[in-house]
Amino acid sequence: MAALMQKSALSRPACSTRSSRRAVVVRAAADRKLWAPGVVAPDYLKGELAGDYGWDPLGLGADPVALKWYRQSELQHARWAMLGVAGVLVQEIVKPDVYFYEAGLPQNLPEPFTNINMGGLLAWEFILMHWVEVRRWQDYKNFGSVNEDPIFKGNKVPNPEMGYPGGIFDPFGFSKGDFKSLQTKEIKNGRLAMIAYMGFILQAQATGKGPLAALSAHLSNPFGNNILKNIGTCTVPHSVDVQGLTIPLTCLWPGNQ
Repeated sequence: MAALMQKSALSRPACSTRSSRRAVVVRAAADRKLWAPGVVAPDYLKGELAGDYGWDPLGLGADPVALKWYRQSELQHARWAMLGVAGVLVQEIVKPDVYFYEAGLPQNLPEPFTNINMGGLLAWEFILMHWVEVRRWQDYKNFGSVNEDPIFKGNKVPNPEMGYPGGIFDPFGFSKGDFKSLQTKEIKNGRLAMIAYMGFILQAQATGKGPLAALSAHLSNPFGNNILKNIGTCTVPHSVDVQGLTIPLTCLWPGNQ
């Protein structure tokens, strides 16, 4: 009997410890922001990534290796989208007479780029972007392996986290402050920019106007210029000729070309 009582006494702290751990987990889950009230985040989304609100209905991040790559892909798409959205808006403000969908054509480029060889430009873009993407892939496979300049040896950038190079890429030293908060703001703005850019493209294909011109038209006549009125309309031609090269085009918006 004495041995049984001793065993029971010894087991109590373990049970108490497990209960306290469960309580901590419950409190942590309650304090965490999720994409909707009352939802339960998947076990593999622990809130460690910036902008993680437990949203993964297709389970794409269940594989930790895939999740690591998806985060890097999302970062790249988000940053390009933010640049693209800002570029479209600034271009329409500065030169409203140039439709952003056609701003890249040689005749719409500023001097001295009107005579640029688009084929040569495309080739150089392919080579340079390929080189950059290979370097990024190498960093993904072996984090920190490409921090040193391949040409000017000895020049390195601190890389506090994959996808966030420091040094000259952080001239104001933001990464030394509340880094996680800034990462969250960036990814949230990037996600909004990706949606906005997709909206710009679909709207342009349906109306043939830039975002600011389309907004002005909608505000002037909300019932006559809206998404319902534009279903089935596509202003994109079947193809475009650029310096003797015929490029086929596709309309993403449901409509007849």
